[in-house]
Amino acid sequence: MSEQVAVLKDKGNAALNQGNFDDAIKFYSEAINLDQKNHVLYSNRSAAYCKCAKYTEALADAEKTVSIKPDWPKGYSRLGSAYYSLGQFEKAVDAYETGLKYDPSNVQMRDALADAESRLSMNNGFPQPGGIPNLFDNVNCFAKLQADPRTRQFLNDPGYVQIIKNLQSNPKNLQQYIEDPRILTTLSVLLGVDMTSAGDSMDVDPPSASQSEPKPSSTPKAPEPEPTENLTDDELKAKNEKELGNAAYKKKDFETALKHYNKAVELDPTNMTYYTNIAAVYFEQKNYKECIETCEKAIEIGRENRADFKLIAKAFARIGNAYKKMEDLRTAKVYFEKSMSEHRTPEVKTIISQLDKKIKEEEIKAYIDPVKAEEAKEKGNDYFNKGDYAEAVKFYTEAIKRNPDEPKYYSNRAACYTKLAAFDLGLKDCDKCVELDPKFLKGWIRKGKILQGMQQPSKAASAYQKALELDSSNAEALEGYRSCSISANSNPEEVRKRAMADPEVQSILRDPAMRLILEQMQNDPKALYDHLQNPDIASKIQKLMDAGLIAIR
Repeated sequence: MSEQVAVLKDKGNAALNQGNFDDAIKFYSEAINLDQKNHVLYSNRSAAYCKCAKYTEALADAEKTVSIKPDWPKGYSRLGSAYYSLGQFEKAVDAYETGLKYDPSNVQMRDALADAESRLSMNNGFPQPGGIPNLFDNVNCFAKLQADPRTRQFLNDPGYVQIIKNLQSNPKNLQQYIEDPRILTTLSVLLGVDMTSAGDSMDVDPPSASQSEPKPSSTPKAPEPEPTENLTDDELKAKNEKELGNAAYKKKDFETALKHYNKAVELDPTNMTYYTNIAAVYFEQKNYKECIETCEKAIEIGRENRADFKLIAKAFARIGNAYKKMEDLRTAKVYFEKSMSEHRTPEVKTIISQLDKKIKEEEIKAYIDPVKAEEAKEKGNDYFNKGDYAEAVKFYTEAIKRNPDEPKYYSNRAACYTKLAAFDLGLKDCDKCVELDPKFLKGWIRKGKILQGMQQPSKAASAYQKALELDSSNAEALEGYRSCSISANSNPEEVRKRAMADPEVQSILRDPAMRLILEQMQNDPKALYDHLQNPDIASKIQKLMDAGLIAIR
């Protein structure tokens, strides 16, 4: 591996570890352009794509990895992960099984295989051949559902009963009902396992006592009653402590809540929910550092015990909110992006967009420096005087960034754009200049000159007129106004063409009411006075006069 490829790979690894997935992909891609036969680079980029939820790209890189190095176990792990994320569980199982042929002792891949097999079994509606009989067996199904407290209440709903009967006749219809949380609970009962994930994922964290954290992506359903027959005594006690903590939390009795949550952790230290509950208390107490540390511990525990990815995402989001409260917006953004890589929700996506906007605003404010702005302007003047207008634009732009409220910088840059015949950009700067300071004489004159260059004499005359209102003796404004007046009326045919190309003029002329008014003005000059009393009509008449289509004597 060349030194440059190694450097890019290390940069990609660092970015991936920090949660900067887009940067990681960029560095890996640059390295791949230099070394297209390096299987490790494709493998790493596949992992980065997975984190960004770009699973199709992740699959392509995983396939490339195993094609380059077909005896490398990790390549099949990447392949399995991509297939799993795309919902292609059968292919994921095949990939993991192939990888285990090359590395039979790989515990992580064995766990991933078991997970993929479980999901495949759930999607098919019944276990693979060799497993237990059809889950929706006519005799046993309703008896099991009636006996279990988690599903007993569902049987009171005729709609639910009809779904089960449908699945009895054709279990493969399960996919169309899999989004119904009752069906997931039903599968848990019929299989005799928890189909959610490791951890206390059927329950929810206590509701936030403030509105500072993102709301759930949809209105949460009340958690189903949790199974208790498979819990140890300590796990049962931990669950009870958590319920006591939740009750105290809702009353904003945070010290009592903290006491119960800590007790729950002592009894069941493998359940990350108890740690995130503790973090929620710290957040409400404004102990943001403790909140962050506890969430990081929760994530560590969750990873070790294969907790639901939504719980991991929630912990990352809580860290992001804590950093946000601490005004560390960049770090907050990193953790919200990590949350999105685990589980994408519209709420977190909106928060990231808001943070981007605030970070940009902060960067702009931090960059403001009037002294450096003047230095940049002076350099721009030097280049302007030398005739190097493109270079002058760079320094005037720097001056604007350093002090965006100073109108003369926009005026100076507009002068450069005029010299470069970039009239549209110059006009935009002139408009900004006179917006900041409507009494900036040079801004109006410069706008007039640009509009003349754009062959819009009537609009240019209006700009010069504004300048003359500020200084009636200004020679440039007088000459510009005289020149525009002559140009606007020198060729009637050209005047008509320009006017008819103006959408505003066309709109006025198509207005039946205005056509009637113009006819009245022609037949009865005294009618003009009455119509001019209406500001809206007066402005339209003025527009037609400026366009050279009518004249009033």
